[in-house]
Amino acid sequence: MSKRENYSIEIAGVKRELPLFEIKPGLRIAILNILGDTELVQASAKELAKKLKDVAFDVLVTAEAKSIPLAHALSVETKKPYIIFRKTYKAYMGDAIKAETLSITTGQPQVLILDEKDRELIQGKKVLIVDDVISTGSTLQGMRMILDKANASIGTCRCLLIKYCRGEVTSPLRRKQFHFLFSRKSLNGSFSFHSGYFV
Repeated sequence: MSKRENYSIEIAGVKRELPLFEIKPGLRIAILNILGDTELVQASAKELAKKLKDVAFDVLVTAEAKSIPLAHALSVETKKPYIIFRKTYKAYMGDAIKAETLSITTGQPQVLILDEKDRELIQGKKVLIVDDVISTGSTLQGMRMILDKANASIGTCRCLLIKYCRGEVTSPLRRKQFHFLFSRKSLNGSFSFHSGYFV
């Protein structure tokens, strides 16, 4: 196996080396995979919870799958329930709400689904969107479409990293609604992570 180039980051006092992968010719991305990284997830949830102490919201939402541990840990810290938007429909989801987005890693459409059982939990509620990494903002757009259909309002969005790949995030959320935990850094001009805490 060839040695892969890494990108060094520090989030909530925890240092990590992110491997770089080329997802298409001329475009490499650093992969943050928090699945199984209990130390990073717990530290990040505690730090995000501090930033949320004055933010009013009723429920956390995230998309399947890598951000699930962060949503769970943040739910424990804030004592608020969380909902997962799934990517595959199962019969037990009943009268689900669906929205289609485009995956940056595959370049293919992907579906986000709100289970029927969770519709009542968010109807008329103020939600906080949680994600591990925001790249193009297409997943956020899909989540927003679902939340609009469910008559929920978006209070704010929290994530660990916002990644700019040769351009700006195209999210429908206002820039001031993004709150995250990393400082801006560039790598060979091919992409940059944009993070911090917008007020």
